[in-house]
Amino acid sequence: EMVAARGNQVVLFGDPSKPGLYVVQITFKAGTGSRPHYHDQDRLVTVVKGTWYVHLGPESDVYAPEKMTPMKAGSFVYHPAFGHHYDGAHEEDATVRIVGMGPVKTVNLEQPK
Repeated sequence: EMVAARGNQVVLFGDPSKPGLYVVQITFKAGTGSRPHYHDQDRLVTVVKGTWYVHLGPESDVYAPEKMTPMKAGSFVYHPAFGHHYDGAHEEDATVRIVGMGPVKTVNLEQPK
């Protein structure tokens, strides 16, 4: 089971909490990732390094890491606003660059235990 972690995020341009274009870069350490969630704005994701795993769609309300799709460096993923998903790194660190419009809000789909 992957460890829940947001990864190491660096803001490259703009500010995701303020109106306007932003670019962030997130590095997920091997074996870490997010739990089911969504964002209230579109996000455009490019895998910069490593293999990033993602599960996007109606079935992604329930965490099932075996359903994640590996996306190699150079891959592009469109996360539509309100598109339920989870993501992370498995056997190696993975770095993604995300472009979107702020302000963006993240909503977790799981109830805290």
